[in-house]
Amino acid sequence: MLGKAKVATRLPAKDLDRARAFYSEKLGLDPVEQREGGLRYVCASGEFAIFVSAGVQSGTHTQMGFEVEDIEAAVRELRARGVKFEEYDLPGLKTVNGIADIAGNYASKGVGERGAWFRDSEGNLLGIGQPVRS
Repeated sequence: MLGKAKVATRLPAKDLDRARAFYSEKLGLDPVEQREGGLRYVCASGEFAIFVSAGVQSGTHTQMGFEVEDIEAAVRELRARGVKFEEYDLPGLKTVNGIADIAGNYASKGVGERGAWFRDSEGNLLGIGQPVRS
């Protein structure tokens, strides 16, 4: 039933103006639509919205991800814009300079993935990933 449906993400924000500034200044994204209590963004083949949420906590897992062609270049550019990347040292997930090499993650996308994670101004955990094809 939903196999042909477009997927869209919704992220909570306590301060919509602060979130808009983060996504614009740090990520280079501007909303395509704004309404009272929400912002809507379109990126390549998907979209996401940020909505005002009073008191709902963000999750501790990745809530939205962006696929990039060159993760090292993306991390450098985002760091230059002031984005701070998470560092992990967990079983099966260790970052080095903010980037983790993940073997065997979704075989249809390649032999693995390189990933990096950061939080937006509202505490949402976002990720960038680069498929490793060989």
